Amino acid sequence: MEYIPTIGLELHCEMNTSSKVFSAGKNEYNEIPNVNIAPLDMAFPGTLPVLNKEALRKAFRMSLALNCQTPDILLFDRKNYYYPDLPKGYQITQMKKPVGINGYLDIDVEGKEERVLIHDIHLEEDTASQDHYDDYSVLDYNRSGVPLVEIVTEPCLHSSASVISYLETLRNTFKYCDISDADTKLGQIRCDVNISVSTDEKLGTKVEIKNINSFANVAKAIDSEVNRQINLLKQNKKEKIIQETRRYNEESNQTISMRSKVDAIDYKYFVEANIPKMQISKEYLDEIKKEIPVLPYYRYKKYIQDYQLTEKEANQLIKDKNISDYYEKCIEIGINPKLAVNWICVNILTILNKEDISIKEFYLTPNLLKQITDKLEDNTISSKQAKEIFNKSLENKKEPKEFISTENTQLSDESKLREIVENIINNNQAQVADYKNGHDNLFKYFVGQVMKETKGKANPVITNQLLKEYLD
Repeated sequence: MEYIPTIGLELHCEMNTSSKVFSAGKNEYNEIPNVNIAPLDMAFPGTLPVLNKEALRKAFRMSLALNCQTPDILLFDRKNYYYPDLPKGYQITQMKKPVGINGYLDIDVEGKEERVLIHDIHLEEDTASQDHYDDYSVLDYNRSGVPLVEIVTEPCLHSSASVISYLETLRNTFKYCDISDADTKLGQIRCDVNISVSTDEKLGTKVEIKNINSFANVAKAIDSEVNRQINLLKQNKKEKIIQETRRYNEESNQTISMRSKVDAIDYKYFVEANIPKMQISKEYLDEIKKEIPVLPYYRYKKYIQDYQLTEKEANQLIKDKNISDYYEKCIEIGINPKLAVNWICVNILTILNKEDISIKEFYLTPNLLKQITDKLEDNTISSKQAKEIFNKSLENKKEPKEFISTENTQLSDESKLREIVENIINNNQAQVADYKNGHDNLFKYFVGQVMKETKGKANPVITNQLLKEYLD
């Protein structure tokens, strides 16, 4: 019997605006509690929300990046519930007119394209954060009012691999569109997962797993919960799969029941009267569309299909928009795509990681790198010499061309190399005889002799061709 898992996600992501979504409080990560606050964040009497236009613009940018339908009118709602981290007793959010509905995001899952359907995306305010101790809890209002986008998918995913690909693609999209740094370690992305398992097209009983703190744990939690539900179905204990909220325990690699969830909570939504309705113009949305760059998945497809890069190379490039932009510039100015990715993935990323710098701080711009790759492609320098020039240029902060001279260029003159090869063959007849008697490893000996004679400057390709001509 086939067991079909069905998964839907609710993801909250903090946006990187300078101030909070409805107040002038600073939107900045701070380990010191209660310093980035304004009166509204703590619901002081008489305070009124004022919409942050930067947050709104970024929310619409994400909506359009996810191919969503946008509303004609901007409207906010109050979601009413009492919890210690919600000082007003309600959250300002969007229910009737979210910034986007019915969108999609294309992802790559093990070489196959999948489309994740987006139910809606809405802009809202974050709550305060809580720290719990043995016999008391404390509140930190730094996070209260930070602008959030919540993105809800349809129940359309069917494996942890698909979920992780979706989350990674979504995180890269946040970064590419300059909406969020999307750092899970700082709690900027939080994810709830809804899972059901069935044996047919009809959905099974939905179980929610709350607040999973990393993508790796999302995958583990999904696999653990799917296995739990499948085992109960195999034992004919379908009634034991109840609609509930669970949490993931890393130590036991199991999901643990928190509370039952028989009916949906009635939040008694009503319109937020303190924020006026606003008409959304086509011109405004068209401006925002122009701000959206080519997104990571479409770059990934282009790199594989147009430039014949490997999946690993393409993934390394798209992980950071600045790295991808650097590569795009290399192609634009005429560097061979395969040569460019080799230099970036093998040499440049190593330097960036070692020195803990971004590629924007890297001395060798694409135009400077081209000084090396051009000489490498026309056989003026060897790959070994190219690496030496690369290192000297970085060390001295001078252009690579200053380290390329007639003294250190590669010897590619076939007539000169032929003369050298002939002399070596004539002076090593015993080794020639041994080679022809089956000692193939002596080929390296002859290559070494040519390199010794030319002080390492002989073109290795031409050298190998000439030696094979004389020896074989």
